[in-house]
Amino acid sequence: MKAVTKMSSQYLTPLVVQRADPYIYKHSDGYYYFTASVPAYNLIEIRRAKTLNGLANAAPRTVWRKHDSGEMSQLIWAPEIHFINNKWYIYFAAAETTAFDENGMFQHRMFCIECDNPDPMRQEEDWIERGQVKTGMDSFSLDATCFEQNGNLYYVWAQKDPAIKGNSNLYIAEMENPWTLKTKPVLISKPEFEWETNIFSVNEGPAVIHRNGKLFITYSASATDQNYCMGMLIADDQSDLLNSNSWTKQDKPVFESNLSVRQYGPGHNSFTIGEDNKTDILVYHCRDYTTIKGDPLYDPNRHTCVQPFTWNSDGLPNFGKPNPYNYK
Repeated sequence: MKAVTKMSSQYLTPLVVQRADPYIYKHSDGYYYFTASVPAYNLIEIRRAKTLNGLANAAPRTVWRKHDSGEMSQLIWAPEIHFINNKWYIYFAAAETTAFDENGMFQHRMFCIECDNPDPMRQEEDWIERGQVKTGMDSFSLDATCFEQNGNLYYVWAQKDPAIKGNSNLYIAEMENPWTLKTKPVLISKPEFEWETNIFSVNEGPAVIHRNGKLFITYSASATDQNYCMGMLIADDQSDLLNSNSWTKQDKPVFESNLSVRQYGPGHNSFTIGEDNKTDILVYHCRDYTTIKGDPLYDPNRHTCVQPFTWNSDGLPNFGKPNPYNYK
């Protein structure tokens, strides 16, 4: 079954330039809401449009800015916008310094801001800080997402456990409210395969989609250069999601670089739905070159891309390969 449908040609690729870690949410008002890491890592912006292509030229609105000092003053990474119980929430990671800690890691922790205005783009003052989302482990953590299942709200994120080799693992917990965990973290994945440990041993950037009686968590692995790729975990939607044995990891990447069309390091994905409210859309960032000066994290040219994907007869997603650029 082919993963690329006729709909793929209708989307601009890249969709939004110089926006890494993209998250797109289609709300009940018919708008697509988009947020992502900005190259300066200094603020959180939202843009919206009635179509996915419309996001390309939609005016961004800044809704939060980094602090001058303290725990939310540096390296604002990977915001995600969610609508929970009639309020807007944005999860993001931030640090108090650009220096590494004793484990050679950045010093990010996870934070949450809230807006109860139906229009989350109205003004910055509508957003209030709910503070750090504490996991019980005081270590590098980032890339939080959340989802609801069987009446419960769950939080999934990446975090460093000093007792486990590597940079970050994936954890899940139930939430008491959108900024507080109710249960202890449960480890559901750590870097173990070769494709998860190229240059850096990384599991990060989880994204959740629910289809065919299953919950799928995609995630990104390895260094953020051309080695970056996506893996996937699967659980039955009626299983105990806080039992690590409920989750099965695929032993091969489900989405990776497409050298033939110069698409390198696809990852940090999210999911949305097409304008027809039927077609599933993969959202991710990608580069079109491999020669990077310095740390890849500071290279601004990870562009947001979107493309439709299909489902195989066994109920698993078929993401295909990254599409070539059709717009500059």
